Amino acid sequence: MSTPATADDVRRAVSAVVDPELRRPIGELDMVREITLDEGTAHVGIALTIVGCPAADRIERDVRDAAASVPGVDDVRVEVGVMTAAERSALVERIRGARRMPFTADALTRVIAVTSGKGGVGKSTLTANLAVALATRGLAVGLIDADVHGFSIPGLLGLVGEDGRPPQPTRLDDLMLPPVAHGVKTISIGMFLPEGSSPAVAWRGPMLHRTVQQFLTDVHFGDLDVLLIDMPPGTGDVAISVGQLLPHAEVLVVTTPQAAAADVAVRSGVVARQTGQRIVGVIENMAAFALPDGTLVDVFGAGGGAAVAAELSTDDAAVPLLGSVPLSPALRRGGDEGEPVVLADPGDPAARAISAVADTLVSTRSSLAGRALPVSPA
Repeated sequence: MSTPATADDVRRAVSAVVDPELRRPIGELDMVREITLDEGTAHVGIALTIVGCPAADRIERDVRDAAASVPGVDDVRVEVGVMTAAERSALVERIRGARRMPFTADALTRVIAVTSGKGGVGKSTLTANLAVALATRGLAVGLIDADVHGFSIPGLLGLVGEDGRPPQPTRLDDLMLPPVAHGVKTISIGMFLPEGSSPAVAWRGPMLHRTVQQFLTDVHFGDLDVLLIDMPPGTGDVAISVGQLLPHAEVLVVTTPQAAAADVAVRSGVVARQTGQRIVGVIENMAAFALPDGTLVDVFGAGGGAAVAAELSTDDAAVPLLGSVPLSPALRRGGDEGEPVVLADPGDPAARAISAVADTLVSTRSSLAGRALPVSPA
């Protein structure tokens, strides 16, 4: 004869439900309230973090399913409430921990800034696809769209609503929970701008620095293996701010094969190095592609990537050409549709080239995948 279910059995099942935004069990987040079991009916109380929580329906559904999975439970009644301001504040402090800047030099997260000398070289498209490729390899990946004057990461990842605008992150007091697309936690200035506003006017000088700083300190990415930063092209204010805030970051330089792009790409790498950042490689985009008969078409010439890598190499540190990504209609189409080519068409030559870069990056640094950490630091 089986042992009858108890309220504690239901509590254990419900407490294991994971909040889809915080990525933690709701039991650890103190979201579970009173639970009773009366003649097969489980009465479950939960408290959401905020009124209008975007994940409310999913949490309630998962809680209901978890309670119903307990043997002996025939019916489930879920009562949904909201945390008090004091409870929410305590939760934010636990999540944030003692560190205001989580991505310090001694942190386990690998920070990689993706830069280019000029715009129009496909840097953001490569960054988005690289982030997704790393996520498919089991890594916890975050992505900051720091290209405040030309943000495109939300669209490239399909993070847009029916009105074509990206979603705003959920806010817990002054902490922001980034939306997730294809396994990548993403934040972009495009998520905050009022409709019709002009980022070129609204975001300048010190405000740019503060924006980058907030993305690093006030966005809860959780435990990441890799944080990618899609940099604006060139060597302006954001590049300097990232250099000051993250002098230990690694840098990927994106160029096209043509000499004009290669020359200015070198400058972006030099500036990054002057702040103490280390250049880990060069990616050549829009390289030659093959026609069905095998003929190579080099629309933008050849050799730019190798030239940039050679120019940035020193006697102490060689800079490799990590990959050469051919021109690809599938790559362009994936960006337009919000379906990165590494997922939508992994056999495409561009997708294979980007995936090879991801493999190289994974092999050069051990992964944190599978590492479990408590909500509050030890």
